[in-house]
Amino acid sequence: MGSERLLDPFIAAADRALRALAAPAHASRPCPPAGSAAATPTPLDDAQRRESAALMRVNHAGEVAAQALYHGQALAARSPATRELLLKAAEEEADHLGWCEQRLRELGSGPSLLNPLWYAGSFAIGAVAAAFGDGASLGFVAETERQVEGHLDEHLRRLPAADARSRAVVDAMRKDEIAHAAAARAAGAVELPDIVRGLMRATAKVMTRTAYWI
Repeated sequence: MGSERLLDPFIAAADRALRALAAPAHASRPCPPAGSAAATPTPLDDAQRRESAALMRVNHAGEVAAQALYHGQALAARSPATRELLLKAAEEEADHLGWCEQRLRELGSGPSLLNPLWYAGSFAIGAVAAAFGDGASLGFVAETERQVEGHLDEHLRRLPAADARSRAVVDAMRKDEIAHAAAARAAGAVELPDIVRGLMRATAKVMTRTAYWI
């Protein structure tokens, strides 16, 4: 019985990984912009559709990575309160995953073929971050979300003006990321060293540039 209890967190982590990578994403909240005039997709020309699809594929890959980061951090979290905060954020990121998947289907495209790689790498990074303590782990959340906010701001500038539907999804995601960063800071996040923030930016750049095409 004792060994089974020790394995429970790892079994749960494996289940979350399979759900993130293999199961269709199901959002608990309606896909933006439900209930508005932009809910009906606007016809896009081929160039606009390709650009929107590429950017939404990057966003989808980012959400896969976010799921993995939070799952890795939750596995190694030291306090139940930190673990709960991380898993709650992961649930909201699952909404983003579902929204991006839906929008990709509408655009006649699909997710990055390298999603298993993004998940595995991000899970490992999350577990390592958590090994330095809950304060450092929460600092990692706050910095990740700050960088993601900037990345989503850039996408709002690059998405075709006619694609109100994708823009609404990205804007809703951006608001959630800001809230996640604020929650992490309120829970005791510590500021990360400059070198760590720089490495995070470099790693994110590799993923976003690759997922844009593959």
